[in-house]
Amino acid sequence: MGDTGHTPTAWAAFEAAAPELAATVRERFGKYTHHALATLRADGSPRLSGIEADFRGGELWLGMMPNSRKALDLRRDPRFALLANPGEGTGMGGGDVRVSGRAVEVTDPEALDRYAQEAGAPQPFHLFRAELTEVVRTTVEGEEVVLRTWRPGRPVRTLRRGNDASPPREDGVQAMS
Repeated sequence: MGDTGHTPTAWAAFEAAAPELAATVRERFGKYTHHALATLRADGSPRLSGIEADFRGGELWLGMMPNSRKALDLRRDPRFALLANPGEGTGMGGGDVRVSGRAVEVTDPEALDRYAQEAGAPQPFHLFRAELTEVVRTTVEGEEVVLRTWRPGRPVRTLRRGNDASPPREDGVQAMS
């Protein structure tokens, strides 16, 4: 979950590397307040929790109540996946968006106070800065499922898959005959 073997990247670096995808991801997260955060429990099993995501100062922030299970999970194992709220019905509201990475806890009291003032967050709270290892947007275009994936140090990759047994096709890559 979130560990792709790549060096984690701050949100601002992702925006610089893939501005169009980053804008789409921010828009998807901005449509709704609550999203789904996946963390790992002590036994390694997944935990899904509701969360608000905050984009501020070139970072993606995850704030949590004191000693919440998800905060304790991230303190123990910082890997996470964050799914944007897909919205009502089956239309996916412009696509399914997922961000994976590592959560870095902010413990500096001045930084926490500054964030609380800027975001209007009640204290005390846990605050984590997201370091990205993967960003994925999934959409349906015609009869195809389209996955746009970004990983640190790589360009955005686009895969298309139909509703049959054919293998996925990658945009810009010719099939070998």
